[in-house]
Amino acid sequence: MDNRHRFSNAMLFLSLFLSLGTVLAACGGTTATPSSTAIATPASLQPQDVSIGLGYIPDIQFAPFYVAQSKGYYKNAGLTVTFHHGIVPDLIGSMVAGKNTFVFAGGDELLEAASKNSSVKALDVGTVFQQYPVSLIVPTDSPIKVLADLKGHTIGVPGLYGSTYTGLLALLYKADLSPADVHIESIGFTQVAALLTHKVDAVVGYSNNEPLQLQSHGFGVRTFNVSDYQPLISNGIITTTATFQSNPQMVCNFVQATLKGVKEVIAHPAEAVTVSQSYVPGLDITQATAVLNATLPVWQPANGKFGYSDPAVWNSMEQFLVTQKLANMVSNLSQLYTNQCVG
Repeated sequence: MDNRHRFSNAMLFLSLFLSLGTVLAACGGTTATPSSTAIATPASLQPQDVSIGLGYIPDIQFAPFYVAQSKGYYKNAGLTVTFHHGIVPDLIGSMVAGKNTFVFAGGDELLEAASKNSSVKALDVGTVFQQYPVSLIVPTDSPIKVLADLKGHTIGVPGLYGSTYTGLLALLYKADLSPADVHIESIGFTQVAALLTHKVDAVVGYSNNEPLQLQSHGFGVRTFNVSDYQPLISNGIITTTATFQSNPQMVCNFVQATLKGVKEVIAHPAEAVTVSQSYVPGLDITQATAVLNATLPVWQPANGKFGYSDPAVWNSMEQFLVTQKLANMVSNLSQLYTNQCVG
């Protein structure tokens, strides 16, 4: 799942929002123009063609987008939406280059990219994954009971990149350990086989994927969820600063239609699986249902605010990424996100 569930992670991405209007002190984000974030009716809109790069092959994880499309939420918002699937090494960079109107990528990816490349000017306009869906996974009978027990153990990751690697660094960071205190092995996307055969003592994967696969083999596991230890901003809707400045109402319409899809999937997951069949060739209903059910908590905001970007989490994430040399400090972190579209 590392471009699998970066979720882009994937993996690699991000930016800033210039021309500040009023700074929203309460939500810590930036604001630009629209006087209202309500979705405009089609009668007041010229239909607009927009696209979103999803960063992975068609998959049940994108059910909110499929449901929003199928139920006409985008159409009712005056939008004609095209989904661009496929693993893209630099999803945010491709958007900045004009390939998509939006991308579905992590806030951590955005911060990394924007802090290191001044040409990346983008912002998170709606955080969909309210929890970072990465976990360290050990067998039920593992001597690793707390994070500090990782010292000296061998941990398998797909590679030294992407969400799973960032998640591992976060867990080590919270345990006051460094990568030098453990043995990290790049094993590709073979976490399930590597743990089943005891090639490694632990693996890092996605909370809605590898644990389910291991349990389906009758292999008991325990997990250490990154979101329980180090707050990180996971996948959300990212657009360029220029797009948000020039057409904030369109951006907010897209965000709200998508979040309506998220709520619909949470309320009716079985129907969402059925809808997704039209978008995911050869969808395995049983497997997709299990993955979707494991993903529902990831979408559910603790504060009830769907799409919300928590300024405290952004600040904590920046501190962590800077200590790991994954990102540089930025002069104004609130330029990388806005809560204007999720009110």
